[in-house]
Amino acid sequence: MTQTDQRPLYREDAYLEQDEATVIAHTEEGGLILDRTIFYPQGGGQPGDSGSLTWGDRRLSIATTIKAADGASICVPAEAQPLPPIGTAVTQTLDWDRRYLHMRIHTALHLLSVVIPLPVTGGQITSEKGRLDFDMPDAPENKEELQAQLQALIDQDLVVSESWITDAELDANPGLVKTMSVQPPRGAGQVRLVRIGTAETQVDLQPCGGTHVARSAEIGQIRLGKIEKKGRRNRRVSLHLES
Repeated sequence: MTQTDQRPLYREDAYLEQDEATVIAHTEEGGLILDRTIFYPQGGGQPGDSGSLTWGDRRLSIATTIKAADGASICVPAEAQPLPPIGTAVTQTLDWDRRYLHMRIHTALHLLSVVIPLPVTGGQITSEKGRLDFDMPDAPENKEELQAQLQALIDQDLVVSESWITDAELDANPGLVKTMSVQPPRGAGQVRLVRIGTAETQVDLQPCGGTHVARSAEIGQIRLGKIEKKGRRNRRVSLHLES
């Protein structure tokens, strides 16, 4: 099976909570692969989605979703139990509340990289908070001012959209890549860009494969947490959702 055999519905519509699919493969580790999937696979600092699969009177809890070597999403059951046979039609249901928190935090972190315009050396998203690590030798003088700037961007209710460019176009515009530790996936010929704001009023544009809210106001109120020193030059900035 190749990545092109699976349709990544999570990329087409991040708000899709339920959909039908067919099981097309099992993995040696006990996971399964669907022909079309609403489950985002762990990557880029964003956790894999959880949820469930149902068929007939059977239900299989999905603990997480990981990425196969070819990029396909693998659903990982919460516990060892018989899998729906290959060819079975199933209903896939997302743990929507958890995913939506990931979407809100992920978009907020993109905006955090705007108010702190420094190279990003790492990042992580959970359903409770997010964080970015920056190449930041000195701590910010005023964390409250950074928080106010970030909240002001969020409150503008900026549209969040995507576009695609070729690998060659990305190579010609290296400034689009903010992350030093994770490079955008290449080899498929195209790279997905996430834009915050319109082309005329653009606030941010960077390669990203994760899921995001449609408008920045969905993020709600945020709070910046600790700014921790991590090594000689790196500092970690934590972000929490307050609503």
